[in-house]
Amino acid sequence: MARLIPHPSAVHNHLLAALPSGVLAQLLPRMRPVALNIREVLHIAEASIEAVHFVETGWVSMVAHLQDGLSAEVGLIGREGIVGLPLVFGVEAADVEALVQGPGMALRMEARAFRHALDEHSSLRALVFRYSEFMRAQLTQTAACNGNHGLEQRLARWLLMSHDRASSDHFAMTHEFMAIMLCVHRPTVTIAARLLQRAGLIRYGSGAITVVDRPSLEAAACECHGVVRRQYRRLLG
Repeated sequence: MARLIPHPSAVHNHLLAALPSGVLAQLLPRMRPVALNIREVLHIAEASIEAVHFVETGWVSMVAHLQDGLSAEVGLIGREGIVGLPLVFGVEAADVEALVQGPGMALRMEARAFRHALDEHSSLRALVFRYSEFMRAQLTQTAACNGNHGLEQRLARWLLMSHDRASSDHFAMTHEFMAIMLCVHRPTVTIAARLLQRAGLIRYGSGAITVVDRPSLEAAACECHGVVRRQYRRLLG
């Protein structure tokens, strides 16, 4: 049975869509569509990255695990990007885990094929280099945010980042994931979520969040969400 190859016009990943049409046509046969299932691990820390994933829908958290048992999300990747960036720089393993937080679809390319594609196509190489600079900026801003802003502001920021990558105002989000995002214990994040709900910004329950008032949620967040969005536009348009 022939393997399904996505048509270029059906590609939703922003990096792939930005490639010259001829380059994209050459790359797509080397990829295959895969489902991104919630809680699925695409790669673990300190283990070889077997493939890159160009996210089409849904989103993936980059999670750092600490010795005391806490985990912290240090980056978020949706259809604007690619999971498996260390391969771009010749590094075989990541120092964080890639965990699917929002279910969806991705285009998977095996690591060896991806390395060959980087060598063959300067346009792909330039795009992923610029995207890696964006991810560095996201990580830097996250560190500054975690050290200087209150929990309610940080929760509003992370909900906005998830909402940016969701296909609707209603999306899966458990208290456990929110605790991972903010590197706090679950009861602490529950208090912050209740404050946002009482203010009429969100509704939550049964493992899902509904963004009720996006403008007010933006007002409740710190400036870090806007800073990162501007960095993306500056680097990738």
